Amino acid sequence: MKNGDPSPRPSPQGGEGVPENPHADGGEGVPGNPRPRRGRGQGEGVTIGVDVGGTTVAAGLVDADGRVLEHHQAPTHARGPGTALETIGELLERLCEQARARGVAVTGVGVGVPGITDAERGTVGVDIHYAPELAQVPLGAMLAGRLGVPVFVDNDVNALALAEWTWGAGRGARSLVMLALGTGVGGGIILDGRLHRGQSGFGGELGHVPIDFDGPPCICGGRGCLKAYVSGTDIGRRAGERLGRPVGAAEVFRLAADGDAAADAVVEEVCTALGAGLAIIVNGLNPERVLLAGSVAKSLRPLEARLRAALARYAFAEALRATHLEILTLDKDATVRGGAALVHYETQRRRPTTP
Repeated sequence: MKNGDPSPRPSPQGGEGVPENPHADGGEGVPGNPRPRRGRGQGEGVTIGVDVGGTTVAAGLVDADGRVLEHHQAPTHARGPGTALETIGELLERLCEQARARGVAVTGVGVGVPGITDAERGTVGVDIHYAPELAQVPLGAMLAGRLGVPVFVDNDVNALALAEWTWGAGRGARSLVMLALGTGVGGGIILDGRLHRGQSGFGGELGHVPIDFDGPPCICGGRGCLKAYVSGTDIGRRAGERLGRPVGAAEVFRLAADGDAAADAVVEEVCTALGAGLAIIVNGLNPERVLLAGSVAKSLRPLEARLRAALARYAFAEALRATHLEILTLDKDATVRGGAALVHYETQRRRPTTP
């Protein structure tokens, strides 16, 4: 959804009514800075990165070079429905204790959540389907008051994009797009050395780019969205309808590789739809790098030639030649690094500039 739409749809990842971003161009950061720099004193401490998922919360201590020193996970609702905040708090307390045992200070906390956020205020948006109890919670202020350190909150894929830009496959790029393909589809955009959140936090909602006006309904209320073709949930649903039994996305790809015609037809739809979605990114943003991550992306690695062929059918050839496409295989620490990268980015972005 963009500002000015006559009938805005509810977001599957976040909410509306986010206060106006003070950055008129919708981007944040220091112009001309290719990646966040280590701030004075950050090398002496550690940050804590937190990734809140629908089933699991992961958190870790991360040093200034992106090394994860401690990593812990817990079920998001370990204490029952509606207890995500308690789970986050318990993990943070454990990591703070481990930082003290190491003799290092925690300089900040970054939290990635599966929804739209007001990053300026550290507040979660209205709709956060996998942890609805966090909706409209001023998570940053609550945790900062409890821990006594700065706490920053953002969309989980924005945080992941920052991590890859800071320490990983996007390092040194002036522009990149991260597309996370898993249970859902999320995006993170960095343009001209800035994380692009958009005017009201919806920047990166690439899973809801319509690629088929007459396509299947999507959770967001629209039709024919990219997510409806390439998310793990929707791949399993569509394949199950053809196979006549429940099936998960990973099994669909395995069946297709083994020659099952019905499964292969679904996989072909995935490659075609994703090629069209990637072409929107390549043609519309012309980034240096496009990075694919997540469980569905992992399943697409053996099919990269098919995916590239579909992309080439829709993208401008010259724009595509200028864009490096990479399917990432990320370790379990990647999402934790996202929260840490968010701390470094926001610390630098909010630092007062001298005249």
